[in-house]
Amino acid sequence: MSEPNIIRKQQLKNMLYNLVAFALIFTAFGLIVFNQVRLSLYSKLDSELTVSQKTMENLLQNQTIDSVQKPTPENRPSGDNLIDPRSPRVIPILRDLEGRIINFGSVNDVYYTQYLQFLSFNQEELNKIVSLKIQNQYDFRSLLVFLQTSKNEKMYLQLLINADSENALVQQMSYIIAVSIVLFTALSILASYILSQKAMRPVKKAWQKQVEFVENVSHELRTPLTIIQNSLENLLIAPEQKIISHSETLAMVLNEISRLSRLVTDMLTLARSDGTMTELSPQLFSLDMLVKQVSEPYLELAESQQKDFQLDLNYPGNIRADKSRIHQLLVILFDNALKYTGPSDRIMVQTELKENKAYLNVADTGIGISEAAREKIFDRFYREDRARAHDRNGTGLGLSIAAWIVDKHNGVIKVKPNQPKGSVFIVKLPK
Repeated sequence: MSEPNIIRKQQLKNMLYNLVAFALIFTAFGLIVFNQVRLSLYSKLDSELTVSQKTMENLLQNQTIDSVQKPTPENRPSGDNLIDPRSPRVIPILRDLEGRIINFGSVNDVYYTQYLQFLSFNQEELNKIVSLKIQNQYDFRSLLVFLQTSKNEKMYLQLLINADSENALVQQMSYIIAVSIVLFTALSILASYILSQKAMRPVKKAWQKQVEFVENVSHELRTPLTIIQNSLENLLIAPEQKIISHSETLAMVLNEISRLSRLVTDMLTLARSDGTMTELSPQLFSLDMLVKQVSEPYLELAESQQKDFQLDLNYPGNIRADKSRIHQLLVILFDNALKYTGPSDRIMVQTELKENKAYLNVADTGIGISEAAREKIFDRFYREDRARAHDRNGTGLGLSIAAWIVDKHNGVIKVKPNQPKGSVFIVKLPK
């Protein structure tokens, strides 16, 4: 499967996962809001019914069925005995034990004509608040309770409260929430696409690096292997000759084998750096002392190449770091400085304490690095001039390893141009 297909499939999966997640979140949020609003509206109605029930029970204790059923100017309830539910929205209905309405005199004729004559009575709903629909048009909340007056008269009290406005509000709310869910789900398609694109960027970058790594490794391995193969084939052509007559060929083979060994070692280091296999072993040591020890063979080599290799070590005390990795870092920087300087060029190695950090500067007056190359100089296998780098037995991995070592120590490494020519590698490490 090609790289674009894999990435596209993974991106599509991420997009679908994000879309489903957004849709579920919006739906859950909408349902929660809808239920909370609905419960709040109905709980207010139910609270009015409950309060009215207690009020009505207290008022009816001192009345009789006759006074309620046939109110006259003399016995019509008044004052404290008035059948008043205390809420203008609540309609009190009194029923006898058979369920017949007995308080016609206290009920508006319009109410009875339009609503109450169609009102059902169900003793199983006793002490329960239920929803009723009259004539399939009007919505009510109903509470049915059993009463017994002080004169031992028994009756049912049914309290009604109109819920048309609440139901209309709930329906409107459900419509708004449904439209909002659809709208936000549609918007989440775009958001999911953008997020999946953003999430796949490091994957694409890692894939591209992997492809480039394999291609570069193949290229780097092919050349020395070809040289070794051709050289050994030439030896087999004349097996009777002495080894001394092929000393140059053997030296070239050994040189390529050494280069292959370095390449494999560097690749192994970088492969481990991509995972969690490599751990540092920090210890206290003198940075200046380590620089002096590592630079000793380079001083002699620079002298033999007519180059000026100088040390200016001014870092006081010790640093806490992985000594072997810092040693490897110094070797890479010193190798790089010697490779790209010529006779009469100068290499200056400086250490100092600045900004509470350990600074290591390796400056040279060599061929320098172009501005475009400085941005990529720490990339794997990057070499500004590949042919020249190959002649100098480079692998293109040294500075990548150097950058990894510094980063592993929570430091910073950068390169800038030297004046009047050359380059300066600046390493900043914690104390």
